[in-house]
Amino acid sequence: IYKGVYSMSKILFSFFLTISIAFLSIAPSNAFLPAIDSQEKELPTLAPLVKKVTPAIVNVATRTMQRVDNPLFNDPFFRDFFDFPQGSNPKERQVQGAGSGVIIDANEGIVITNHHVVDKASEIQIVLHDGNTLEAELLGSDPEVDIAVLRIDSINLEQLVIADSDNVEPGDFSIAIGNPFGLGHTVTTGIVSATGRSGLGIQRYENFIQTDASINPGNSGGALINLKGELIGINTAIIGPGGGNVGIGFAIPTNMAMASVQQILEFGEVKRGKLGITIQNITSELQKALDLPKGTNGVLIAQVESDSSAEEAGLQVGDVIISANNKPLNSASQLRNAIGLLREGDQVSLEIVRDGKSQTVSVTVGKTSLLGKIQKLGRDLEKKLEGVSLANTNDDSGVRVIDLNQSSKAMTAGLRVGDLIVEANRKKVKNLDDFRDAIKTSNDSLLLLIERGQSALFLVIN
Repeated sequence: IYKGVYSMSKILFSFFLTISIAFLSIAPSNAFLPAIDSQEKELPTLAPLVKKVTPAIVNVATRTMQRVDNPLFNDPFFRDFFDFPQGSNPKERQVQGAGSGVIIDANEGIVITNHHVVDKASEIQIVLHDGNTLEAELLGSDPEVDIAVLRIDSINLEQLVIADSDNVEPGDFSIAIGNPFGLGHTVTTGIVSATGRSGLGIQRYENFIQTDASINPGNSGGALINLKGELIGINTAIIGPGGGNVGIGFAIPTNMAMASVQQILEFGEVKRGKLGITIQNITSELQKALDLPKGTNGVLIAQVESDSSAEEAGLQVGDVIISANNKPLNSASQLRNAIGLLREGDQVSLEIVRDGKSQTVSVTVGKTSLLGKIQKLGRDLEKKLEGVSLANTNDDSGVRVIDLNQSSKAMTAGLRVGDLIVEANRKKVKNLDDFRDAIKTSNDSLLLLIERGQSALFLVIN
């Protein structure tokens, strides 16, 4: 009996094993990932949303001619020994780049991306979601915000709905879509970790949305969207010690990006205004020294430029600006961003505290700084002085460098904030008018004589 039961058990085991294997072989591949839970309710998925928005997000491919310098050619002894003529070194090679972009106007074929994605590109191509590759025209860019506007000629395009980024809050779900490492359309998810991030030194105007949705090289210019499929930001930067994502990524809010886009579409450039004041954050020490109520938030006016919009409106050194257009201010960067979104001639309402009393002052945003005027003198001049802001001195002793983009050619050449330019192309410089005249003779390089502290030195900006 024992042997009979044992034999029958073996037969039954073999039968059920065969049936099980047969079932597994014909079962669908997702049999272990059911679309419903134990209560027969549908499981959440982002697939329908992603399918809807993905056609509006594109890959951006660029080609750039990059100069290659052999350091030996810069050695006078080496050049003389081998009798190389002056200027015989320049060589160029083609460099390919990859980024992302977002279609915001399907009818006009308008695509926005980061300025740094297309900067100095000799050729820009847009790769649509269906694989179609199109030549793109650069309509203009705003390096200070890191936004560029492109146009493509195609039909049946899709566009994203643009959300009001002021409504974005920490904890909101976020989805990043782009072209990381040139892999093609990639979707990552996370939440909004913080808003209003500034002081990172990435751009002149910073008001970033921080997210932990994975953003990597190649995601630049891509979309950060909410769960409604609306565009809330343009992915632009990461903090990644190893070059990859560590959960800290940054996107330009749509409100800031669109302020630049609208001006580029209208004027071909951004006509950013200024108030003519120097501001700083309020510390606990300043609160005490200025006899401000404890906990006072805002920004302190440290200087008012003569003949500026601020002086005309009656602003004074020592005033504390606590709000701009009814939005409270906690840092100098917030005020800088608020003014940076406005155009020349716009009105801004500032609530200030003076001598312990609150009052409201209306200021007309003034003309652009010298940076914008210099850039209009010529394309070659733009390249050499892009990212540099200059100002007159009170005693006509030269031209002072008051601001400098960290990625500018001038910074690479050795120029620093605070430097006093006293000569340009071997011509004496007393003020901005002299400087404009001197740099008109610039060809491949700009020669500057600067004073820094107690020393002086020459700098060449190629």
